[in-house]
Amino acid sequence: MVKTITTYEGDLHCSMKHEPSGACVETDAPVDNNGKGASFSPTDLVGAALAGCMATIMGIVAARKDVDLKGLTIEVGKHMNADPRRIGKLEVKINVPLPADHPDRGMLEQAALACPVKKSLHPDIEIPIEWNWIG
Repeated sequence: MVKTITTYEGDLHCSMKHEPSGACVETDAPVDNNGKGASFSPTDLVGAALAGCMATIMGIVAARKDVDLKGLTIEVGKHMNADPRRIGKLEVKINVPLPADHPDRGMLEQAALACPVKKSLHPDIEIPIEWNWIG
């Protein structure tokens, strides 16, 4: 078990501490939900967690094959639904610094699709993925 501690700082701002490492993250409510938009919103972190998880799992698989993914980027566009207010869509754009005909392409794509965060998201959230092999 990994423990995090969230402290409400007031004015719709929270700080989160990752207990094992001491690393901290802050959130702020978005402007369209009474906040200042001064930091990630909690729902922004869901998109960032998806991207980080996909990149990490791809990195694990790539390392096993001695494939260098340095420079890989993943962009996530988050769309909120109004009623009920929730994440409706996470548009994902994955830019892979390898050629489109790379022999491990299928394995790397499958690794991203199998990441634990993606598997944990509610099936009502649309997650279209655009792959760009740019090596």
